[in-house]
Amino acid sequence: MRDAYHEELDSIGESLVEMARLVGSAIGRATTAMLDADLKLAESVIAADQKVDDLQHDLEARAIALLARQQPVATDLRIVVTSLRMSADLERSGDLAQHVAKLARLRFPESPVPRDLAATILEMGQLAQRLMAKAAEVIITKDVDLALQLEQDDDAIDMLHRTLFQHLMDDCWKHGIETAVDVTLLGRYYERFADHAVSVAKRVVYLVTGEHADEIAPTTPVAPVDTESPA
Repeated sequence: MRDAYHEELDSIGESLVEMARLVGSAIGRATTAMLDADLKLAESVIAADQKVDDLQHDLEARAIALLARQQPVATDLRIVVTSLRMSADLERSGDLAQHVAKLARLRFPESPVPRDLAATILEMGQLAQRLMAKAAEVIITKDVDLALQLEQDDDAIDMLHRTLFQHLMDDCWKHGIETAVDVTLLGRYYERFADHAVSVAKRVVYLVTGEHADEIAPTTPVAPVDTESPA
């Protein structure tokens, strides 16, 4: 009976990893769809978000059933409760990737991103995808130092977000109000996506240590997130 219980706990973790990988792929594909004005790819990202939603609903049902049947305590209770919160972060991340794809669909056959900002948006998309990949690794490894590193990695997204606003506020802006609104929304989508990846990592810190991430300092240096294109 206890073996089945622990298998169920493990399966909840596996579902979280699958969700993280799906939403990481989604933000990368949505970015490509938007920059390339690829309607077919955008539609596939929009449709694929249903799988993320289904995974979250299934995870919630299993977690609630475990709480009711097993009444877990200590670390096991933290696993169940924290997993519920992480699944919400990941589901919201999937929604944000879908928003990017929907904007690509809305502006088709044009791209909503002007050429002079394409490189910045591409970098934001790549960083967001890599942050989520790192979050998935944290879920698997329970590596506290790696989890704490994500918040520093997130600074790169925040810097690019500020760069977008500098362009929007520049007197030389020549792309009109509609494009300004599109770029503002895109910047927010990527910034929030990255925040959710950081949130997932912080919840793993709490899961492992019982302490909140802002109360702990990394004990070993970790390489920052790679900014090259994802494979």
